[in-house]
This record gives sequence, structure tokens and C-alpha cells, in this order.
Amino acid sequence: MTGGQAGGPLVDQVTAGPGGAMTDDVGVITGDLTVATSALPGGKARVDVQYTGAEEWYTLTGSPVPVPEDGLAALHARVLDRIREGGAAEVPR
Repeated sequence: MTGGQAGGPLVDQVTAGPGGAMTDDVGVITGDLTVATSALPGGKARVDVQYTGAEEWYTLTGSPVPVPEDGLAALHARVLDRIREGGAAEVPR
């Protein structure tokens, strides 16, 4: 279920691989996660994660990052791939 309104964050669910995803707020989180990638002013992007169904969002370590030349959707896809791999995944640079 990617996307939402125009200009809104890209949001998808993913199952973290072994070793989960590293957050700035609570360290590693594992299991079924929801990932939101949002454009920020100045050509940057923010990536937040939560346990699917929870209310609390956490900043994925490495966020914010510059939006790559291939765009926000490409960054979001790479983040999802990293989290599926696990290993305390961070935002790719």
C-alpha cells in the first residue's frame, strides 16, 4: 500500500530480517514494521518506522538524508530492502 495523497509520505509494511532495523529512539526493532518516507524541505527525506499497528513512530538511524537523483520512491524502496535484510538496518546513503 504505497503512497497516499499527492505529496504525502510513502508508506509500506515490511517484515524486518534478522537483526531488525536500528532507530535513534529505542535501538533495534524487529518483526512486522510500517515504514514511512517523507520529503522534507531542502531536498532531504525523513524515514520513520513503527511496529505495525502501534501508535509510536521512531526515526530510522541515518535519517534525514538527501533525496537521491532517482527520487523519493527509489529511496523508499531501498529502505524497505535494507530492513528486509535486517542487520540493524539504517537508511542507505
